Amino acid sequence: MTVRMTTLTQPTVSIALCTYNGMAYLSTQWNSLLGQQQLPDEVVISDDRSTDGTSNLLLKLAAEAPFPVRILENQTRLGYNKNFERALAACTSDLIFICDQDDFWLPEKISTMTQYMVHHPEVQVAFCDAWVTDEHLEGRQNRFWETVRFNKKTQERWIAGETMDVLLDGNRMMGCATVLRRAFLPTILPIPEKIPGYIYDGWIALVASTQNAIHFINQPLQLYRTHVQQQVGVRQQEVGARIKLRDRLTRHRARKLAPLLKKQIQLSIINELLSKRVPYNSPGLPQLQRRLAHFSMRSNLPHNRLRRVAPVLTNFWRGNYRRYADAAANWYAPC
Repeated sequence: MTVRMTTLTQPTVSIALCTYNGMAYLSTQWNSLLGQQQLPDEVVISDDRSTDGTSNLLLKLAAEAPFPVRILENQTRLGYNKNFERALAACTSDLIFICDQDDFWLPEKISTMTQYMVHHPEVQVAFCDAWVTDEHLEGRQNRFWETVRFNKKTQERWIAGETMDVLLDGNRMMGCATVLRRAFLPTILPIPEKIPGYIYDGWIALVASTQNAIHFINQPLQLYRTHVQQQVGVRQQEVGARIKLRDRLTRHRARKLAPLLKKQIQLSIINELLSKRVPYNSPGLPQLQRRLAHFSMRSNLPHNRLRRVAPVLTNFWRGNYRRYADAAANWYAPC
């Protein structure tokens, strides 16, 4: 039986749904929202100028919905980052669930994640896992977290307080699997125009990690559909050939420093963006700044190998080479 949560002890729930040419799969996702054990208090939809009839479908779905629905139609194409920003900003409930147009939520998703937030008032953002399926929502053989290498060891690092470090290795949080508190929106919004290596969901996760206010819920609570039309999909991280010690000694210097400089620039930009949003003494920032210092050192090592010994050994004994080693590299070949 589907019920609305109306008691004063329960937070109200909004769903921020973004659409763009979603006719093929939108009805299936919508039916999964209607089938939730706990229905939302509102659904806010931001349509990014669809041209395939999505707008008319949304009007029909809204008219028949058992909950309030507001449809925002963009005057110009915003792209997924700013489209989600608009939807999030328009939500009015205590908790906001981010929703894509082409997935399928299992019936217990809203109730499970809402109760988690009720019992963890210190948490601002939480995310669940998902079953990765084909375009027909068939084949629950893989979990999304496996795809992004959010394995048991990485989860243990997260729980031990290395949340920022884990996220800087690559985003683990899928936006459409996320719930956040509306009170946290002023810190998150507006979403920066460019976050190197991340999109809107990675930005939300990074901001929350500066406060140690992001948790994961180790359950697959939705089906994640993979298909050729999706704007952002599962991208398996490829591991390149291992870098051997002799390669580090013989590679052209500029070629060796290029990826280190790129990483240093990326971290510098992220540090600048976050420093404008959160207090300077936020508990998660030191992990970012320590990583930035490491890559700044590596990308600016002197040409003379003897002069590299002191900074390299210092970072070696601090464990930074092992901590920030690429999966394709040997941590013990740092110079």
